[in-house]
Amino acid sequence: MDLPTPIVETNWLARHLGEPDLAVVDGSWRLPGQGHAREDYEKRHIPGAAFFDIDAIADRATPLPHMLPAPADFARAMETLGISSDDRVVVYDDAGLFSAARVWWTFRAMGHDAVAVLNGGLPKWIAEGRVLTDAPTRPRSGAFRARLRPELVRDAAAVRAALADGATLVLDARPAGRFEGRDPEPRAGLRFGHMPGAKNLPAGEIVNSDGTIKPPEALAALFEARGAIPGRPVITSCGSGVTAAILSLALARLGREAHGLYDGSWAEWGAADNDPALFPVVGASEPKERRG
Repeated sequence: MDLPTPIVETNWLARHLGEPDLAVVDGSWRLPGQGHAREDYEKRHIPGAAFFDIDAIADRATPLPHMLPAPADFARAMETLGISSDDRVVVYDDAGLFSAARVWWTFRAMGHDAVAVLNGGLPKWIAEGRVLTDAPTRPRSGAFRARLRPELVRDAAAVRAALADGATLVLDARPAGRFEGRDPEPRAGLRFGHMPGAKNLPAGEIVNSDGTIKPPEALAALFEARGAIPGRPVITSCGSGVTAAILSLALARLGREAHGLYDGSWAEWGAADNDPALFPVVGASEPKERRG
């Protein structure tokens, strides 16, 4: 397999597009209240791309948004999309680098390492004048074998332990205003602020203005400024486990594998009905525009 990981460039994909063992996936996603990305996918996508619905390919037994599905459910979903275990997978989104990282992480968490994110995503592909289509993608036949890699996933108990011992760094990818409790969460029923001891590295700082990921030296400086030095384990978190994967992708690009993603993220930790002793929060309790 000659798939560069975890990042693949548009010229590489253009050269290999259409190869029988290459699966292209559109992992575009929208925040609550912003519509559904599938509608835009149906209007234009990279030829042969399948649409990965982050909200649908998920654990339906929990009220938390787009949690990891069971391996058997993930395998069935991939076979429905025409993706097999023997495929190299390239994921993109229509924002440049936003939700594609979540799909990349999901494939890896399900035991599939031959997966990469398209650098700059659909905006870069379009800017370069590359081919697009609105034609439906016909799924191919094939078998997908999924197995959970638990070392890539963290739960609330693991986060609680990390915050208590300090050896593992918890990095929150939400924008600074949300991390500090000044700005509202996009989901109702959540407290405002952050976990005590967590550090903030907004996912937007990982990405250049053109939607490409920053070079390794810039990424290393960003992480190390927050205490994420080489060799220190990291737990990535965000609002619902989507942009946390951007931090995970950046760590993988640096060759640092001692990291896991808190799948429940703030959607779980910040729930208003949580026991504050088990899920403590620091920062403003309410955004300024809702006070007084």
